[in-house]
Formats: sequence, C-alpha cells, structure tokens
Amino acid sequence: MTDQGKVNLLDFDRQGLRDFFAQLGEKPYRAEQVMKWIYHHLENDFGKMTDVGKALRAKLEEACYIGPPNTLLDKAAIDGTHKWLLGMDGGNAVETVYIPEPTRGTLCVSSQVGCGLNCQFCSTATQGFNRNLSTAEIIGQVWVAAKHLGNVPHQQRRITNVVMMGMGEPLLNFDNVVAAMSLMRDDLGFGLASKRVTLSTAGLVPMIDKLSAVSDVSLAVSLHAANDELRTELVPLNKRYPIAELAAACERYIARKPRTHITFEYTLMKGVNDQPEHARQLIKFMRRLPGHNKVNLIPFNPFPGTRFERSGPDAIHNFQTQLLSANVLTMLRRTRGDDIDAACGQLKGQVLDRTRRQAEFRKRLEDGVDHAA
Repeated sequence: MTDQGKVNLLDFDRQGLRDFFAQLGEKPYRAEQVMKWIYHHLENDFGKMTDVGKALRAKLEEACYIGPPNTLLDKAAIDGTHKWLLGMDGGNAVETVYIPEPTRGTLCVSSQVGCGLNCQFCSTATQGFNRNLSTAEIIGQVWVAAKHLGNVPHQQRRITNVVMMGMGEPLLNFDNVVAAMSLMRDDLGFGLASKRVTLSTAGLVPMIDKLSAVSDVSLAVSLHAANDELRTELVPLNKRYPIAELAAACERYIARKPRTHITFEYTLMKGVNDQPEHARQLIKFMRRLPGHNKVNLIPFNPFPGTRFERSGPDAIHNFQTQLLSANVLTMLRRTRGDDIDAACGQLKGQVLDRTRRQAEFRKRLEDGVDHAA
C-alpha cells in the first residue's frame, strides 16, 4: 500500500525495516528505534518520535508513512466482543474481532479480502474472493485494535492472543502472513509468545509443511468432519487434500515440533455432522495423531441464506461427552458476538468479487499450486 508513492513502514518486519533504513543511508538501530514507536507506543506521526533526530524525521516524512487501515465501522456486542470493519484499497473491507475474557484478550485477524475456498457453512465464502492482504494490512488490524483498546499491560482490555481465523485462508497468503506473524511475536513489535499466535487453515497440506519449517506459531485445522465424503461437501478443499493426507501433514508438523499440539476446529451443524457415528469417526482420527491434541467444538453460527442450523444443546452435550469419554481433550467454544455478526463463521466484510480471479484461484488449487500471488 502506498500514499502518493511513499512506502508504508507497516509492510516491513524487523529485518526488512533494517534493510530499508540501510537503503536510506541510516544505521540499522535507527530502524529499531522507529519500530518501538510504531508498535510499543502505537505512534504513526514521525514528528512525535522524540528520540529520532530531526533530519531523519524529515527524511522519513518525505519517503515513508505509517498507514494502518481506515476504520469504517466500530461496533461492540453486549458480551464485550468488539468488531471493526476496516477499509482496504479498491473499495474492499475486512472484519477484525476482539474477544475479551477474564484472563486473556483474543484478536481474530483476516488474511484475505474474501475467501475462495467456498466452505459451505461460512458466511465469508458467500462473497467470493478479491485479493490477498499485504503485510501492512494484516499487522495494521492488530495496530488499529491495540490503539483502540489502549493495549496497556495489566489491563483487561488488551491483546494477549492473536488468531489468524478471520476472513480468508492464511496459508494462501503465506509470505505476507508469516511476515505479519513475525511482527506480532517480535519483542520490538507486539511481543506475543509464539504459542499465543495461532494460524488456522482449512488444510493446505504442502503449506502446512512449509509453515512448520519457518515458524513456531500454534496451528489450528478446520476439520468439521472426519470422513472424506462429508468433509468434501463441507470443505471442498478436501477433494484436493483428503483426510489421510491432512492427518499425515499434521503428524509431520507435530514430529517437527514435539512440544506442540494442534487444535482441530469442528463446527457442529444439526443433523449434518453431530451424530454419534460422526463422533466415533473424529475419535478415530484423533487417536492416530501423536501428542496431546485437542478438539474445539463450535456451535454453528447462522447467517442469512444458509441451509445449516445449529445443533441442539443435547446433541452438543452428547457429542462432547462421547469425545471426553474416549480421552480426547475437547473444549466447547462459547458463542461470542453473534448479536453483531462477529461470531465464528459470520465474518463478511465488503468484498468486490473478482470473478475471473476467483476462477484462476480455484484452478491453481486444482493444479496443485498452493499459494496465491
């Protein structure tokens, strides 16, 4: 993203910022000074960076800017959940959600404008796909939320966890997402522990392997069914990477990071995937994986036009009990922010669908090319 030809400093991780300052003829430590102002003080006005020399500030004003996304909508739910609609170039917008809890504050961040995976139970899929977000647009969501919340240590309303579970498939925007997650975890950035940054994927097998080689973030997999026929119906990507291949990739991920675990997300839909046989299939899937992995059960969150319904309380309770009885660590996610359409699967944003790009996107998946430009 540019502003009259200027460079957005939010596009750089620490090394990228050091390299950019070297191009300006400045010492690398100057980049780290500016980085502290951007992420520790949430300052985007070079004039207020008091320990940066006037000459450098003038040079930065001329060549650079610090440009987070524009806030188009700022909405709070009854339960304290907060949603921002953030404007992006090209008339698009994405949604970012903050979920406060007594001991943590989780920010759900988007990686793409729309999504091309067409998962049948997700509102984002109904709008199609436009483009990947830049690094600045991804980390900018964290910046905007932190600025709004204050992000002061020891206060309840601060960001302690970030999940790449917003709009889009993060692994199809690999380089920009990895750079943004690096800024989330950098001590000069937002300083989050690796285990407190989670990437959620629908199951792009080669990119799971690539992620394990370059990053120590936590991994979540959107499973939603443990048999191929049903999962392909719910998550069409399963046709390209069926459950056996996905499970093998998860095994490799765990083997590479022996002290980690994977979270499997399972959205419960009435009469679709919430029956005892579905629980048995999920138990079998979980037992083949090493380590102490867990299942997150998510009651389906409805949206206009969907054919799915939320499972009833008894079905949800029985499903969870069946998994727990088989010694599968299982958590039931409490629905948050559904009164402002901020619950899991409800994010929609504002997407100008690029139909031709959508067709090309699908063709890349079919041809086995696993990252979008």
